[in-house]
Amino acid sequence: MTTLNVVPLTTDGGAVWTVSALEGSAPEGLIGRPISATVPGEVHTDLLAAGEIPDPFDGDNESKLAWIGRTSWRYRTEFTWATDGNTRQELVAEGLDTVATVTLNGRELGRTANQHRSYRFDITEALIAGDNELVIEFAGPVSRAEEIRATVGDWPHTNLHPYNELRKMASNFGWDWGPDVATVGVWRPIRIESWSGVRIDTVRPLAGVEGDRGVLTTQVALAWADREGGDASITVEVGGTTQTATVAAGTETVELTSTIDAVDRWWPRGHGEQPLYDVTVTVDDRDEWNGRVGFRSVTLNVAPDNDGTPFVLSVNDKPIYIRGANWIPDDAFVTRLTPETYRTSIQDAVDAGMNLLRVWGGGIYENEVFYDICDELGILVWQDFLFACAAYSEDEPLWSEVEAEARDAVGRLSKHASLAVWNGNNENIWGYVEWGWRVPLAERAWGEGYYFDLLPKIVAELDPRTPYSPGSPYSYDRFIHPNDERHGTMHIWDVWNQVDYTTYRKYKPRFVSEFGFQGPPAWSTLTSVVHDAPLDPYGAQMLVHQKAFEGNLKLERGLGDHLPGWKDIDDWHWTTQLNQARAVAYGIEHFRSLFPLNTGAVVWQLNDNWPVVSWAAVDGHGIRKPLWFALQRVYAERLLTVQPREDGLVVAAHNDTDASWTGEITVRRRSTGTDSTVLAQETFALEVEPRSAILSSVPESVATPGDPHREYLEVRSGESTAYWYFVEDTALRLAGDAYTASVAPTTDGYDVTVTATALAKDLALFPDRLDAAARVDSCLITLSAGERHTFHVTGGTAPAQVGVPVLRSANDLVN
Repeated sequence: MTTLNVVPLTTDGGAVWTVSALEGSAPEGLIGRPISATVPGEVHTDLLAAGEIPDPFDGDNESKLAWIGRTSWRYRTEFTWATDGNTRQELVAEGLDTVATVTLNGRELGRTANQHRSYRFDITEALIAGDNELVIEFAGPVSRAEEIRATVGDWPHTNLHPYNELRKMASNFGWDWGPDVATVGVWRPIRIESWSGVRIDTVRPLAGVEGDRGVLTTQVALAWADREGGDASITVEVGGTTQTATVAAGTETVELTSTIDAVDRWWPRGHGEQPLYDVTVTVDDRDEWNGRVGFRSVTLNVAPDNDGTPFVLSVNDKPIYIRGANWIPDDAFVTRLTPETYRTSIQDAVDAGMNLLRVWGGGIYENEVFYDICDELGILVWQDFLFACAAYSEDEPLWSEVEAEARDAVGRLSKHASLAVWNGNNENIWGYVEWGWRVPLAERAWGEGYYFDLLPKIVAELDPRTPYSPGSPYSYDRFIHPNDERHGTMHIWDVWNQVDYTTYRKYKPRFVSEFGFQGPPAWSTLTSVVHDAPLDPYGAQMLVHQKAFEGNLKLERGLGDHLPGWKDIDDWHWTTQLNQARAVAYGIEHFRSLFPLNTGAVVWQLNDNWPVVSWAAVDGHGIRKPLWFALQRVYAERLLTVQPREDGLVVAAHNDTDASWTGEITVRRRSTGTDSTVLAQETFALEVEPRSAILSSVPESVATPGDPHREYLEVRSGESTAYWYFVEDTALRLAGDAYTASVAPTTDGYDVTVTATALAKDLALFPDRLDAAARVDSCLITLSAGERHTFHVTGGTAPAQVGVPVLRSANDLVN
């Protein structure tokens, strides 16, 4: 009896690959000339490593390299094969990007047209003992998408290219935050599997709970070299239990159920621990599969109530208030991502107090390591199917490609404890209703069949333990507008696009799954790629790194009465970063004050995929923007915020923990000037039950200012603090010399201690302006007179002193 033999054809497995341009508008001398390639990889990164192109992210290189997406490419490797006694050999490609023809020793194995699925080719007859040649030829993705559109017709879409004609990462063709760098390549591992008799095809271990017991239903799909061999023994080991079944030759699927008494349940962070159990599946001694599961249940409640339609995710029957962010591919060239980069970025979510990441539908089904880390850290995953901001044909061959990719994705990801929602699409139902698609569609199908028929059926079949939602936003009633605040999930984009961020308070959404506001990346990130002289928001290279329609105009208009216009580029950078942070925090504080009517918020967006002005909280170089620090405050488990209501000001206290929150709230009305004089003070009891919220009226004695331009409210309870200002900063009298700063070296960097002599509002330190590798631990710190705060900087050398533009505050913008 022989066992499964795996021969990797990846670069780290010893394979040597080349890539060469076949035809297109490639520079002279490149056509037909092979250069070294990396597999897994992408043609852009191969060309960059070979010195054939400049950095696509730098300056205006993006447009200069547009020819790459209109060029066809050949990847080639040679390998030696020796017979190993097995009867079947297969080439397994986990990811080919995208339209490819695969040839072994001159024999065509097959053609592919989907980046989002894996492929398996029988090469038993094509493989020879000795030297073999594997060639994979890729069509230029931009050209091919346009060719398909010319043949089958145009389906409405956003952005420049008809990305919806191909099953390829939509944002790879450019987005309003991402570069147009349409890639090709062998982007996931590729290998030869040689076997006899029987092997494991797929394993879906679905872990659930029944009372105190854990129940693992393991569905194993088998592949047989022939149907005349002997029986096979399938064994599942988990949590100290072993289940075995014997099946006859040719049996395609087998299901085994394992029960673990007194199982430790998996919980999202903030609600419990994340125990994970190893699972081993074996077929005789021929093949083995290993994975991990967490025992939990997830439900989604969208049953109508007196206020409309809720959107409540519950884990182990416990409602979870969602504090989340949307996740885009973490690099425009996704093959550069590593387990370390994934962990760093997901840790950004953890450190900000988040408990959910939504994998957005214009990206990819992420690398397995992404979900593994979310399992470990207790981050719930909302997984979109990959449809975004477009109508999609339901004709062949696209329908079959969508079905194959959905089965692939659900089968691969269903085991993960963190997986909480399958979502049919991003904004396509909304687009069909409101974005003027119906006339150009001329009654053609637009994707509805995927979202309401095909995808929910596949989820019900392959992952029945995970809820399915047809789309985001969606109201869970076909007769209600899909973006109705009273029903289901909502995207709020009139803020940013059209109206002032105070409009957030006009909404009472049940659940907000997208909303956000733009701001530039860190100064060092921005200036690493933008080289306009002088630096200007409307400079030629700056506009390359501002993808949003009228983005700079919206940044300017978004200041409203909140902050003054900028005097120079340094002020532009600080003002727009500050306004971004304030706008998003304003919305989240309002949403949380509506609890339990509102059950969560998922901000757009956590991360960037290159250096760009965008909605991200963490920029393309991994630097946490002021927005990230604002999110850390408003996503805290316990939040105090002052909110206006019809009868006056209230202190909203949201306690998203399992312990009661008790103590005292002290509200002080203070002067903005020197000494921050206390003009009035009231103290009252705070008592908030676990996982609940209260509203407490602010006493009139402190709520009514004598001079609204020179007074503010300071609200404290233990370590929680909130502030209220009676006027905007443009009318607020802030001292220009409200603080002093001192610098002290430390073993890993330096400390900057700021001491306030008057109200010092939104203090921020930007050490990357001195050293791009330096990072700071805090930001947006407000101090009353006599208070001090120490910023700790890691990396870099301590300067003798700090001031503008390294140390900033709102004070220096209005003076």
